[in-house]
Amino acid sequence: MPLAQTEPVLPIRVTDFVDFYASLEHATNLGRMFRPGRPPLRDNWRHVPVAYHGRASTVVVSGTAVVRPRGMLAPGHFAPTRELDLECELGYVCGPSTSGPISIDRAEDHIFGVVLVNDWSARDIQRFEYEPLGPFAGKSFATSMSAWITPLDALAAARVAPRRQDPEPTEHLRAAEPWQLDAALEIELDGEIVSRPRAASLYWTPAQMLAHMTANGARLTAGDLFATGTISGGQPGTEGSLAELFRGERWLGDGEEVVLRGRAGGVELGEVRGRID
Repeated sequence: MPLAQTEPVLPIRVTDFVDFYASLEHATNLGRMFRPGRPPLRDNWRHVPVAYHGRASTVVVSGTAVVRPRGMLAPGHFAPTRELDLECELGYVCGPSTSGPISIDRAEDHIFGVVLVNDWSARDIQRFEYEPLGPFAGKSFATSMSAWITPLDALAAARVAPRRQDPEPTEHLRAAEPWQLDAALEIELDGEIVSRPRAASLYWTPAQMLAHMTANGARLTAGDLFATGTISGGQPGTEGSLAELFRGERWLGDGEEVVLRGRAGGVELGEVRGRID
């Protein structure tokens, strides 16, 4: 049967969803936009992989239409978002289930495979609500993931040495053989390629994210999904969000379609497609 005649469904039942903030460039760019005149990075950013706990119930498969969310844009102003954004990310599907903590050198034993993720974001809602407890309604309305999971074992050729971390991470984040996944990503907006981020630029590694996620004893369940957060590079044309690409002058309009694609180690990753309804 031709693929075009099929209807994709989520390849797993997502049991839990955590979204990290692993790109130094993205965190720096967003910090400057959201907190002008203050240091772009919080004091903890280089010491732990920072994350927020998302809603597994709103993770949807590629091709699902995204309804423009409503929320608080300012005191007393509840309205549809005017600053709808995309976020180009890698996601890691976990299994088998186990109780934490998971040591960093055993982390890949609990990463089944890789997907592409678009963590749709309403920047004006996010800006108003995110302090002091982080993202909530500005992100929880929809997160899209690809319909295909690429097993981690199939991406051995895409492993590279991670970037240097300063200061040196604490012991629970210090791997004997650290690695990062080098995936070449592509963002298409209404048929035009607007950016090509590269996952090798991420500051925190997948193993560090998983180890820290379970370091407090949290249980890992088969079907858990964690994502890297927006992947952005340091060069123009490698930004992973419209906020960074267009500096607040361009957001997603109704009817526009976003497609994320990726390739790692010669393997094509499942695309993520979504149209604003």
